[in-house]
Amino acid sequence: MYQSLLALVIEFLGCKTPQAWIQVACKQENLPLILIDHCNCELKAAQTALFMVRKYGVDDCSGEQLLAWARPYEEFVYHNDRDMQAFLARDLSKGELKGTLRVKSGIIWGDDLISKMLRLVKEEFHHFEQVLEIMQARGIVYQNLHAGRYAKSMMQHVRTHEPLTLIDRLIVGAFIEARSCERFAALAPHMDPELEKFYVSLLRSEARHYQDYLALARQVAGESIDERVAYWRELEARLICDPDPEFRFHSGVPA
Repeated sequence: MYQSLLALVIEFLGCKTPQAWIQVACKQENLPLILIDHCNCELKAAQTALFMVRKYGVDDCSGEQLLAWARPYEEFVYHNDRDMQAFLARDLSKGELKGTLRVKSGIIWGDDLISKMLRLVKEEFHHFEQVLEIMQARGIVYQNLHAGRYAKSMMQHVRTHEPLTLIDRLIVGAFIEARSCERFAALAPHMDPELEKFYVSLLRSEARHYQDYLALARQVAGESIDERVAYWRELEARLICDPDPEFRFHSGVPA
């Protein structure tokens, strides 16, 4: 039912996840690592989108509101005295985004950036909590886990002059979201029924996220970005297909 959607994602990416990664990911002993890193990826995706809005879309006061929105999630992840049950049982109304965000003047694509990125943030926060609920039900304790090379390696190639920096960040965001979508589809058939259903449920939102990032990149550029997309496609494919010393949700072929 999602094959047509997935075909567009794979065409955009240029390569599928290697079978060697899937074989390692499907081992039962690696499930805790997959879920913890997936959880981290959802938070990082939300943080990236919030950074975009704070830096490019809203004034400083609105930026503080966004930081407050993310604080409960970041405190859970970054504090060692975390309590998963208390976090999941908290009063969600207290953590909602409050007040009206003020768009920076003179930015014609500001409203579009804010609307697309805030929708993404809400969905990623929700996915973060869904993964935690699955972990809690299975007795998997959240642990600190340092990031792999994937996103960091791509960010090292982002251009350093605006608006090229923003354009590259948006394209990188598109590739990360598209790869997440493709990985969920690759994992789903090999998981137990609960996880298979969960991963399939994520495909549509992840596919829309990459399309939103790409649309914003084109809007900011005001011209074709095909050449730059091709550059990132080649770089991202190398990170996915080359040997990788660490196994993570977005890692390459296990070395």
